[in-house]
Amino acid sequence: MKNTSQEYDNVIAICRLLFINKMTDYGSAWRILRLPSLTDQIFIKAQRIRSLQENEVRKVNEDETGEFIGIINYSIMALIQLELGVADQPDLDVKKATELYDAKVKLTKELMENKNHDYGEAWREMRVSSLTDLILQKLLRVKQIEDNKGKTIVSEGIDANYQDMINYSIFALILMDFAK
Repeated sequence: MKNTSQEYDNVIAICRLLFINKMTDYGSAWRILRLPSLTDQIFIKAQRIRSLQENEVRKVNEDETGEFIGIINYSIMALIQLELGVADQPDLDVKKATELYDAKVKLTKELMENKNHDYGEAWREMRVSSLTDLILQKLLRVKQIEDNKGKTIVSEGIDANYQDMINYSIFALILMDFAK
């Protein structure tokens, strides 16, 4: 598990740097996005990953890496939106946004460590394509919960689904040997 923790941190460091750089370039314009808009952005990225995995011909010379990073960062933004609510105008500076980012990553990593302990790192035997399918399944669940105005009977909340998408994306990047 110690290796997983370090690999996790290596992936997050790359995602975090991109988040900070984009915050520096664009500010917190993403704060105006409602949750369904963030969910749809994540859905587009997951669908693109699936297309890249299924299509033999690629018209743009890119792999899935950037899309998994996008899923991670958009999911963290969604978790922040769940906590703060949607803003009418960009309202976070880089420092505050990074503090919120780090807090969401800390909680999400703790969830991963607990589940990873219970599941015995079963994800290491999975295919990246299966992780992609699980992300898409989580997205469809989130969309249904959003369509139900957040009401559920027995299901975990939207936040747990975003956290799972972050963790599945990190696992995929680790399996792809991205952070080395």
